[in-house]
Amino acid sequence: MPTPALESNSAPTSTPASGRAAPRLPAWVAAIFLVLVTLALYRQATGFDFINYDDPYFVISNIHAQRGLNWEGVKWAFGLNGGDYWHPVTWLSFMLDASLFGQWAGGYHFTNVALHAANGGLVFLLLWMLTGAFWRSVVVAALFALHPLRVESVAWVTERKDVLSGCFGLLALIFYARYAQRTVVRGPWSIWYLLSLFFFASGLMSKAMLVTWPFVMLLLDYWPLGRMERGEGRRQKTADRGQEAEAINSQHATSSATQLAIGKGQSQILFPLLVEKIPFFVLSGVSCLLTYLTEPRKSEATGFADSPALLRLENALVAYAHYLGKTFWPVKLAVPYMNPGHWSWLEVGGSVLVVVGVSLVALWLGRRFPYLLVGWCWFWGTLIPVIGLTKGWGSFMADRFTYMPSVGVLILVVWGGHEMTRKWRYQLQALWVVGGAVIVVCVALTWQQLGYWKDSETLLQHVLEVTENNAVAHCLLGAALEERGQIDEAIKHLREAIHLSPRYADAYNNLGVALDRKGQIDEAIKQLMEALRLRPDYADAYYNLGVALAQKGQTDEAIRQYRQSLRLDPNNEQAHSSLGRALGQKGETDEAIRHFQEALRLKPDDAEAHYNLAIALGQKGQTDEAIRQYQQTLRLKPDDADAHYNLGVVLGETGQIGEAIRQFQEALRLKPDDADAHYNLGIALNQTGQIDEAIHQFQETVRLRPDYADARKKLDVALAVKAQSSPAARSSNKR
Repeated sequence: MPTPALESNSAPTSTPASGRAAPRLPAWVAAIFLVLVTLALYRQATGFDFINYDDPYFVISNIHAQRGLNWEGVKWAFGLNGGDYWHPVTWLSFMLDASLFGQWAGGYHFTNVALHAANGGLVFLLLWMLTGAFWRSVVVAALFALHPLRVESVAWVTERKDVLSGCFGLLALIFYARYAQRTVVRGPWSIWYLLSLFFFASGLMSKAMLVTWPFVMLLLDYWPLGRMERGEGRRQKTADRGQEAEAINSQHATSSATQLAIGKGQSQILFPLLVEKIPFFVLSGVSCLLTYLTEPRKSEATGFADSPALLRLENALVAYAHYLGKTFWPVKLAVPYMNPGHWSWLEVGGSVLVVVGVSLVALWLGRRFPYLLVGWCWFWGTLIPVIGLTKGWGSFMADRFTYMPSVGVLILVVWGGHEMTRKWRYQLQALWVVGGAVIVVCVALTWQQLGYWKDSETLLQHVLEVTENNAVAHCLLGAALEERGQIDEAIKHLREAIHLSPRYADAYNNLGVALDRKGQIDEAIKQLMEALRLRPDYADAYYNLGVALAQKGQTDEAIRQYRQSLRLDPNNEQAHSSLGRALGQKGETDEAIRHFQEALRLKPDDAEAHYNLAIALGQKGQTDEAIRQYQQTLRLKPDDADAHYNLGVVLGETGQIGEAIRQFQEALRLKPDDADAHYNLGIALNQTGQIDEAIHQFQETVRLRPDYADARKKLDVALAVKAQSSPAARSSNKR
């Protein structure tokens, strides 16, 4: 059976086998157009905030990422202590963003959008280079870039892993295709091969999901490269890209060009293809090992990580069917999807029919239509690392997992549609109408789905609308509402999360924080202790428990909890600061200073740590250093009335009365009812001979705090001095 006609782009005047005129649009123009359309669609994401689902861990509160790109950060990124799957290149990209944008969320979103837009162009270039089918390549790339399933990977800053690894993975395939088209099978050490290997390694260091990429290369060897044909190991170099693609496609005009070799001939062809990919397989193996060594803790809320083998197989089959369903009907998209714990026989049976049925069709027709087999194997094969077959995997399914696998389905559909309509009289017109309509619908749905990601509350409210019994969404929404001060509403969602998932330690921790803010300290302590019972290595829960105990005046117990938190997470600057304050209350000033200094080493722009360190240094008599720390506090937080007041006190002690007066005045501007500031300002004014103004400040002090005995004494003395200095008093003294 004849294969699909070639849509050559090598020469505007050439005519492909179908008799239709070749497109006159240069490939680079099409690629740039796809990039620009994608940028325009996702432009609203640059105005979005971070969300409270993993973004704090990866960006906002990650001290390594927030320090920007530096040598220490590079060493940390390539170490095995990142707390998440090993992806050093992704960490480096976050560090670079921090250097460029600080904590401006829009900058991070722009990077994600730019990478995804570039990936749309790369998908087109890859398929056009491989097949020469210009318009089919355009449609696949457009559907890939504009499909609603891409939103999670692009709009979620944390999922930089997807768009970055996708970019490197596509570059690896492009250079592999160039290598395969320009050299013989047994000569792998060309510049194209080395570039492919380099980008593959970079992709693995962005996200380990690319471990299946060597198998994708073998699929491309089968179709469209045709390297599994008998005797195809000696392909001659072709000079022109369009001629080369046309030559490859013309070789598929007969059925023998797409049949797998069998017997001795098969081994003779497959063996060198496998040998040349040994370096790729080695890198995949190393990536798998590093992924295993750095495997993070799974969420207790999914109810999936410890499922038995049979249920995991059922989950995998159902997930494959759901991924296909959402590719063709992308509605009710959510993050995360919850595993219900069991599936009905109807749903499992239907999933088996879909997955096995499509597999059998692809195998049966794969000889005549190789793109069916390649597209389907690309899809299910690249999903294997995240389909949940291995024990310990905590996710049931996620839209982001379809980022690269979706290309396989799109190839299958677009090339299949082209073949099915080959004999139609108005094939081109029909395909343009259908393809254009689908793309328009995708754009509309993507724009709508993208809007849900503008902030945590909007996203999680939407997730609760489209999913059921979603404990994670309730927990995260409760945390978001607590941060906004909507405590009662937050508590309601957090209790619902616990009701749905009684072993969800994060929900107990967040509920404890919310109850603490509401003033229900005893109940907060109870919830935090339950979180620690469920997860004894929960550093944040130890810290929050310490905060609650400190509020109850149980300083010694609070210190113990802070120390436990720091044992588990030495880089928690908040725990260092809180422990320093508690130690200061106990009179252990030297150790308190050390913890404040460590907090500032971890987060140099922490105004509170500078303030607390200044107080401790003042208590030690290190006045000059205390003044410097107060000044640093005010540089970072100019409206801190207490810092102005304390700086005024220290300046007064060192004899800098004029500057002390200015600090007291600023403190009172920010906090007019501060009796202590009025009192100390009165003393400073009195020292400079400004008796009337000093009297006024003492009077304000007494008005605000009538029982302020020292202020009354100072007021009496100042009034007496003023009386003695009056003209009548001086005249009486002369007589």
